[in-house]
Amino acid sequence: MKQTDVVVVGAGPVGVLNALGLARAGVSVTLLESEPAIVQSPRAVVYHWSVLEGIERLGILDEAVRAGFTKQDYTYLVLATGERISMGMGVLEGRVRHPYNLHLGQHRLAEIALEHLRRLGATVSFGTRVTGLAQDDDGVTVTAETPDGPAEFRAGWVIGADGARSAVRGLLGLDFEGMTWPERFVATNIRYDFEAHGYGRSTLQIDARDGAIIAKIDETGLWRCTYCEPLDLPEEEVQDRMPAVFERILPGAEGYELVQYSPYRMHQRAATRFRAGRVLLAGDAAHATNPAGGLGLTSGLFDTFVLYDALAAVVQGRAEDDVLDRYAEERRRVFLDVASPAAGENKRLIYHSEDPARLAQDLDRLRRMAKDEQLLLERFLFSKRIETPALVRSQKD
Repeated sequence: MKQTDVVVVGAGPVGVLNALGLARAGVSVTLLESEPAIVQSPRAVVYHWSVLEGIERLGILDEAVRAGFTKQDYTYLVLATGERISMGMGVLEGRVRHPYNLHLGQHRLAEIALEHLRRLGATVSFGTRVTGLAQDDDGVTVTAETPDGPAEFRAGWVIGADGARSAVRGLLGLDFEGMTWPERFVATNIRYDFEAHGYGRSTLQIDARDGAIIAKIDETGLWRCTYCEPLDLPEEEVQDRMPAVFERILPGAEGYELVQYSPYRMHQRAATRFRAGRVLLAGDAAHATNPAGGLGLTSGLFDTFVLYDALAAVVQGRAEDDVLDRYAEERRRVFLDVASPAAGENKRLIYHSEDPARLAQDLDRLRRMAKDEQLLLERFLFSKRIETPALVRSQKD
């Protein structure tokens, strides 16, 4: 049985970055992932300016920027009228360290971080499905099915970062409280020249039937287009319906190439607790939100930056373990009080603007924001409210 300080379950960005932060702090880490490799299906792609400093502290921001690109432009597009309301992040210049967002598929960030993690000597085990957790006063025994058969891993602590269907959360017997949206989201990666049609590299398309989040992924012409459809339509026929959807959504539907797509249900949920003894939850294992506004990944990264720092201090005897209770309580509060309500409101505006009077109010607010520097600044500073300040003193202090 391999002994390690921390076992991290899940090799998405939250899992790999937690492992990397712990390893950089001198904590021994084992990373377990049920899939045979980092998942490549369409997932989050935009990193708000507010998380970039945390990625920089982990030593991977420059490499991530080279793999993706930075941008400052946003556009709200009213599909029915063609009105475009554009906003620029230049208002942040001189006020924050990184006055721009980063566009990069989340699998690429995880791959970059994984390379650094391996260089630090961490153990990484793919194709390893966690089947059991047994806690005692000294640590946790993790049981798993591996490509070589059943195995056990022993650690002082476990981080469950294994997604909304978290095996770790299930083994802890924690409820995932909240609701599931009554639509199906469809995330597509397509090659299409949106910019030739005047689209911003982040475009939020407002329409009661054909609302969509459209974002450029990289410099090869790959874009993400996420729309939603009625749940009573057969999931196995999603691709068959795409030509009709793109005919309505795209500004001239000819010439696109479908690269990947992923249909999924979306939730507004949170685990009843983010800590159970020596096991901590982070990212989608702890909370799940719809993708409007990119607040799911943002929340998971802010979980990460405060968790690995606090847990390293506990492992190394620099802090008592009650700091992890503060992590669990504060991150749950921020998700429920700040991130989740904002994501729900973003979803309403983009995908469900059926009420003409409410839409008129929303558009008037956006028009005023685009022209008022103070309102625009407040809008872009919002994502910073999802951050939790460090819970322990830095080793440099």
